[in-house]
Amino acid sequence: MGKTDLYHRRLWIEKLSFWAMKGLTYFSITLLFLILIGLIYKSVPILKETSFGNLFFSTEWQPLKMKFGLLPFIISTLYVTIVAVVISVPLCLLSAIYLSEYADKRVIAFVNPLIDILAGIPSVIFGIWGIIEVVPLVRDYIAPAFGITSSGYTILTGGIVLSIMIFPIIIHVLLEVFETIPEDLKSASLSVGATKWQTVKLVILRKAAPGVISAIVLGLSRAFGETLAVLMVVGNVIMIPISPLDPGYPITALIANNYGEMMSIPLYDSALMLASLILFVIVLIFNFISRRILKNIERKIA
Repeated sequence: MGKTDLYHRRLWIEKLSFWAMKGLTYFSITLLFLILIGLIYKSVPILKETSFGNLFFSTEWQPLKMKFGLLPFIISTLYVTIVAVVISVPLCLLSAIYLSEYADKRVIAFVNPLIDILAGIPSVIFGIWGIIEVVPLVRDYIAPAFGITSSGYTILTGGIVLSIMIFPIIIHVLLEVFETIPEDLKSASLSVGATKWQTVKLVILRKAAPGVISAIVLGLSRAFGETLAVLMVVGNVIMIPISPLDPGYPITALIANNYGEMMSIPLYDSALMLASLILFVIVLIFNFISRRILKNIERKIA
């Protein structure tokens, strides 16, 4: 085979690879819109039969009476996710700072595999752990400390379990972000008399701010979509939770618990698809907001 043939062959392979990657990219984008269109299509029947106010601002969920109030499920989903993020973000951020800036190589070599193992544990195991350990903790110690009698199956319990589940995702992204910070910046800060912590606070965290937000958003996305572990420990009581020590009923638990029954009751299918659409839209909104924040921070840093 001559050089000309080899050149044309490489050129043909390069073009083929380009169009394959381009096609897969557009397929991924198209898939997102197909999911959205499918959920909207399946949600139309309930939207035609029930008013917007009765769906989104009602607390009544009685499928046999054709009442599909989704407000308790929406509030519970947001509440559990916020509690999980509030617990996990400081722990992940401080852990990532320690591992990237303070820990020696032996500690890093020991901890990193443990984080990987934590990421691979099935969600049902986290749910069982929550029932065995976290539920009694909340029931016997945390709730009584606030003068509250609780079964232990609460928003706080779900948030604690969920925070452990999203820990590996956030900390892995944070470690990768901190590794991209140039050593020259750290050395320059230390050379003018800054302490190690001042360098971390004023140089590393400032430079890594967009990546930190990205890590938090990834954790949020995982938290919104988690089903089984949260379903097992959050209580699944249809009510609007007032405090973290109240039980809740997230949208993911609603869909998982009731999807098998939907065919026997008119509009049940559509109501559950609408709940799925709401969850999908919430995740999209959070990602859109995060992208705007990232762009603003990158513009200011630049």
